[in-house]
Amino acid sequence: MKKSLKAVAAVIAAIALTTACSSGTTEEATEGTTENTESTESTGDGTTYKIGVLQFTQHAALDKANEGFIAALDDSGISYEVDQQNASNDQPTCQTIAEKLVNDGNDLIYAIATPAAQAVAGMTKDIPVIISAVTDPAESGLLADNNAPGGNVTGTSDLTPVKEQIDLLKQLIPDAQTVGVLYCSAESNSAIQAEMAREACEALGMEAVDYTVSNTNEIQTVVESMVGKVDAVYAPTDNTIANGMATVSMIANDNGLPVIVGESGQVEAGGLATYGIDYYQLGYMAGEMAVDILVNGADPAEIPVGYLSADKCELAVNEDTAAKLGIDVSSLQQ
Repeated sequence: MKKSLKAVAAVIAAIALTTACSSGTTEEATEGTTENTESTESTGDGTTYKIGVLQFTQHAALDKANEGFIAALDDSGISYEVDQQNASNDQPTCQTIAEKLVNDGNDLIYAIATPAAQAVAGMTKDIPVIISAVTDPAESGLLADNNAPGGNVTGTSDLTPVKEQIDLLKQLIPDAQTVGVLYCSAESNSAIQAEMAREACEALGMEAVDYTVSNTNEIQTVVESMVGKVDAVYAPTDNTIANGMATVSMIANDNGLPVIVGESGQVEAGGLATYGIDYYQLGYMAGEMAVDILVNGADPAEIPVGYLSADKCELAVNEDTAAKLGIDVSSLQQ
């Protein structure tokens, strides 16, 4: 049985956090892409907005960011047509879809995850681009400054409370000395979180060792190489790892390796636990930004990147995994 409990006091270090897809569906692609167009009847002044959506890959967190975005559009009452596309974790496909969405003359494009955001931002300087599930948009080269984007791109960050996640690891595995940090070397968002994890581990007297993959095909070999070398694993909100989390958890759990992860979807896929953000709310906040731009003429250059506040973070624990590993999680649920 899996349970999720609200974390009351998760504090995200080194950043001032502020608050914050419909039932838009993400289907398995034919040759790597998906397309699902929804439309509503035009209302009021007759305006029906054309919105393109590019989701980098299909996993629970990004799906929720998509759903929240569409829900915000629906709740606003605007009329729109949305073209849903999924790159199925393939960068060349991402580039092809980004070019299509720009050439189709959409009024706004929503890009979910860093590779999708980078692909779309590289294709247009004119069409407003809302991004989401990007850890640090400025560091990823998507905009000039997270507080003052200065171009056509803004959106919401999925910066997670990495320090608190490492604290959780130490609480559940107090004897841990060496932590394997598992992520995809091709994802800049993951490299940022890995650095934060290394600093948090060192502050608690633990050694952090990077274990990287370049694609999902390498996950099994890399996780197997960790057995006997690390006491626990930390996997941040990495799209490649999330896409292959079933493999990660199968190998790790069978070999007695607890895995603390970046978001609740990874817990559902067999990870031990996390303090994670609500990706539905993250997408909803991005949708509100989109409406402000489309309806009110807001300028993306002047809209700061949005972050979820600490009270939007959740503690998620996989009790089946905990039982298999012989880890007592009862203290987390008091």
